[in-house]
Amino acid sequence: MRRFGQVIKLRPEAETEYKRIHEQIPTEIENAIREAGIRNYSIYLKDGYLFAYMEYHGPDDEYEARMARLAQVSRDSGWGDIPEPMQEPLPTRAEGEWWATMEEVFHQD
Repeated sequence: MRRFGQVIKLRPEAETEYKRIHEQIPTEIENAIREAGIRNYSIYLKDGYLFAYMEYHGPDDEYEARMARLAQVSRDSGWGDIPEPMQEPLPTRAEGEWWATMEEVFHQD
C-alpha cells in the first residue's frame, strides 16, 4: 500500500461550487477511483488550499497504468473539466503534476 498527500490552491470565488460538486461525484468517477485501487480518499480545504489524502492498494508495477486509466475516465466523462478551472497548481509542483505531491515526513498506524 502506498500513501499520498497532495496539495493545490483553490480559487477563492470557487469555494462554494467546489464543495457543491463534491457532495455527490458521478458514479462513473467513484467506480473508476475504486477500480484504480484508490482507498481512503479524502480532500480537505483550509485557507484556499486543498489537501488530498489517498492510499493506493494494488501492485506497484500497475500503478502508472491504473492512474492513466483513471485519468482517461475523468477526461472522457468530462468530470476533470469541472473542478480543474477552479484550481491553481502550485508553481513548485513536479513536471507533469497538476496536484503537487507532498513528501511524507511522519506516519503512525
